[in-house]
Amino acid sequence: MGKIGVMVCGHGSRDEGAVREFEAVARGIRARLPQYDVESGFLEFATPIIRNGLDALRGRGVTHCLAIPGMLFAAGHAKNDIPSVLNTYQAQHPEMAIDYGRELGIDTKLLQAASARIEAALAAAGDDVPRHETLLMVVGRGASDPDANSNVAKVMRMLWEGLGFGWGETCYSGVTFPLVEPGLEHAAKLGYRRIVVFPYFLFTGILVQRIYDYADQVAARHPEIEFVKASYLNDHPAVLDAFAERVQEIIDGENLMNCKLCKYREQVLGFEAEVGLAQESHHHHVEGIGTGAADHAHDHSHGHAHDHAHGHNHDHGHSHGHDHGHHHHPYPHADHPLGPVSMKKKSA
Repeated sequence: MGKIGVMVCGHGSRDEGAVREFEAVARGIRARLPQYDVESGFLEFATPIIRNGLDALRGRGVTHCLAIPGMLFAAGHAKNDIPSVLNTYQAQHPEMAIDYGRELGIDTKLLQAASARIEAALAAAGDDVPRHETLLMVVGRGASDPDANSNVAKVMRMLWEGLGFGWGETCYSGVTFPLVEPGLEHAAKLGYRRIVVFPYFLFTGILVQRIYDYADQVAARHPEIEFVKASYLNDHPAVLDAFAERVQEIIDGENLMNCKLCKYREQVLGFEAEVGLAQESHHHHVEGIGTGAADHAHDHSHGHAHDHAHGHNHDHGHSHGHDHGHHHHPYPHADHPLGPVSMKKKSA
């Protein structure tokens, strides 16, 4: 089998705090997997980029790389962009096999971490409002992939029911709908004394801060309701355990990504035109940009897909022209009145 290494593939951010938090998570994963050589890298906006981490592993003699997406759900980045980078790299370096693991997904460990963040916020707010008079608002990142968006709603329901809140709602920070402000305005009409706003995010960044900013703005318009802001997941021990478990799944042959509702493979309602779209990263032009100097030189050759071990090949079968704009397939509800353009900062 040769020497095994682990590559943690993050999205990247222009926010230095988010980059530091991702690096802290990577250290936590490394501590849980001392038997493997572990590297990390970003898809865009920060360094090192994924290719740099793969180079480091290969330079230390790794011949079998276990790559995992540092993401909660499998939307375009986990389904297309990261696999494209990995496929290209393996085509250029066939001496190193790369197996791709699944995203964190809906997992009891993640629910434990989320519960801990929510319970901590409630403890700080005090117990003068009963749980059944409290509404839980779970805020997802939002994607052009309905499968990923629906998973946020499922997480919300499991937290709502598991923690015994009076009601639960879901909104998103961008791309889909409803966005945070209309979502919270709707929630404020339901008559609950307290609303807990919980960003279901791994790391900080401008979107998390805007979530809190919009919560403050809606709270100012509804002084009769107490708004409680819970922290995001970050490096909760249960999150780190889940990442380590994803690596072990590849070794054990249990690396099963859910493709039943993948819009690139199935005729998902409203997204029928996206079946069979090319597996190609949209992030070449922003690799390493955002939080420091980087070597931006890179080639534009696109490797051909290989069958990632244990049954999930992300190649969707054809290619399209090279476009350096940061564009994705048009979202079918782009003119929805409750979104889906990402939150913009505005004055209260």
